[in-house]
Amino acid sequence: MNRSGFVVGGLLALSVVVGWAPHAPAAPIEELVTAAKNEGVFDFYAPATLSPEGAQKLRDAFNKKYGLSIKLQYVPSGNMTRDVGKVAGLAASGVSPEWDLMVVHDAAHGTLWLKKLHKPFDYRSLGIDPKVIHYDSGTVSFANQFALPAYNKKILPPQDVPKSWEDFLDPKWKGGRLGVAALDHLARLAIAWGEQRATEYVKALARQGPTLGDLGALSTRLQLGEIHSMVTITDSFIHRAKRAGAPVVFAEEVQPLIAPAYQAGVLKGAQHPNAGHLFAVFLTTPEAQEIWEKYTGSTSASIPGTTAYRYVQGKKVVYMSQEHAEMVDRLIREYGKILGFNK
Repeated sequence: MNRSGFVVGGLLALSVVVGWAPHAPAAPIEELVTAAKNEGVFDFYAPATLSPEGAQKLRDAFNKKYGLSIKLQYVPSGNMTRDVGKVAGLAASGVSPEWDLMVVHDAAHGTLWLKKLHKPFDYRSLGIDPKVIHYDSGTVSFANQFALPAYNKKILPPQDVPKSWEDFLDPKWKGGRLGVAALDHLARLAIAWGEQRATEYVKALARQGPTLGDLGALSTRLQLGEIHSMVTITDSFIHRAKRAGAPVVFAEEVQPLIAPAYQAGVLKGAQHPNAGHLFAVFLTTPEAQEIWEKYTGSTSASIPGTTAYRYVQGKKVVYMSQEHAEMVDRLIREYGKILGFNK
């Protein structure tokens, strides 16, 4: 990825594959397995799209791989931005976090990193590729989401399907027909466009009077036809809509494609950090990747041959790195005020 984080997807062939290096040392992983076994349990915050069944499948595969019988307590995400704020609030009060391992998108982990709320670990010693270790060894990236505008194909006429981000600035979208949920997606546009252009775009969106909410609530309203389009939605919701036969699809012509990364990070003050670190490593393995794709629809765009890797070929893609964390974190708050989320 270049310094701006805005690249053509075809260059991903140069990316490093997630997973084990050819000669991963045995001793450190054995020590971590023993330490995790002694903890016996951990609290796992992860996307709601994973589902309790998917979390159970991950737990079973994890225990089988390492010869453990650890209890995984799955906590499905509600609103990631809100829940990251909750972690920060507890830390400021000197209270331990409710969760040991958080799987959230990279922008949310950027906020945690800025507040020094990760418990770093030497993942390199276990053979994890350095290029998927982020935030000063606080997180491991193992899958990519994709975010684009989405629409209800049963309601929106073909001529109104957006072909660019700017199409949403047409007056026809006024009156609440348009939903806005994920502020971090809009903040990431600044990686590709620069802050000035992205901020002017968000101000123009605000003048459209969009319907505001979280991704889950607005995706339901989109399915029901209460709104006709969303400025962004992640592919996990598209995946779920497809399985349910709902008429919600991406506006595929819109570029650049926003590509948040799912990252796993153990929280500072976690009660069961060793189990959390071991599970973060496990999420990079083929067993975990297969389960994660089945239940969330996501895979890593860095691994040639995966669904995600094939999808980004020939597309302009926005990726976030540690150097963007301060800007994205600041713009999320700023854009929330502009759009009216903080009223």
